[in-house]
Amino acid sequence: MKRKVFKRLVMAAACFAAVGLGGGIQPAAAQTKISLGYTATLGFNGAFIAKDQGFFQKHGLDVELTLIGLNSNIPGALVGNSIQIGGPTPPVLMQANDGGLDLVVIANCSVTDPNNTKDGVMARAGVSIAKPSDFIGKKVGVPGLNAFLHVMFRQWLLNNGVDYEKVNFVEVPFTQSADVLRSGSVDAVITGEPFSTRIVADNIGTLAVPLAVQAPPNISAIFYASTRDWAKAHPDAVKAFHDAIAEAVAFQAKDPAAARISASKFIKLPPEVLSTITLPVLQADVSDAQLQYWVDAMTRQKMLQEKPDVAKLLVR
Repeated sequence: MKRKVFKRLVMAAACFAAVGLGGGIQPAAAQTKISLGYTATLGFNGAFIAKDQGFFQKHGLDVELTLIGLNSNIPGALVGNSIQIGGPTPPVLMQANDGGLDLVVIANCSVTDPNNTKDGVMARAGVSIAKPSDFIGKKVGVPGLNAFLHVMFRQWLLNNGVDYEKVNFVEVPFTQSADVLRSGSVDAVITGEPFSTRIVADNIGTLAVPLAVQAPPNISAIFYASTRDWAKAHPDAVKAFHDAIAEAVAFQAKDPAAARISASKFIKLPPEVLSTITLPVLQADVSDAQLQYWVDAMTRQKMLQEKPDVAKLLVR
């Protein structure tokens, strides 16, 4: 019953996304047209760079970037073909498949970085969070229920002996995190760059839990994914997309200043914020171990009815 209900909800979201995002792509003679769904986080900087620096075009792809408010809406948009590639977090992708969809991973997007001390749980000014149990009874905004940051925070609570069922979670998109926190309607929000930096700079809140520091290194935070049918029908485009992202990864490593400029074209940033943001660790290749980490974490949190075969999740 749970699986049928989830699939009906996702299919409804797909219909909504198809209308709201303008339907499918149009055929092109020379380049493969792709609508890429992303959320407003720097984790997608590989795609921002590949678009801005012409790497997609170089590899024969005509990619249009489409902003999607909540990560949990990406599977529905993929099924509805309003986007052909999207960036779901690992928990969102695996729960969608657990609910009856058939999505596959075609590339990595970004991975956890233990040197990132800015992303995590931002407590509202005046709200005291001195220890993990202080979150009990608090209302915490997350940029997608059961998405990456939500699951990572629940894992942190479990590791510190706190029952996450005693914390109230609500969805708050990245772009609204500062305003919602300022309004007082939540006690804390879980967010990332550039929004975490702006929250501190505007004295709206402080970093209570640096989640990136708490997480194991090199864990996939976002995947680039498609439906299995689309990947099978477009193997050359899948390889071209991966190769373009790999070029973007190398570009950011070589010229982080230019990478920041590319980011600013898709996530509007004031110059004073642009110069201080922490760029994510980008990665194109995906390993079975990175997939297995999420299977194990989600199993511990009882988020899956069946354990997926990680070998079948990845397009090789």
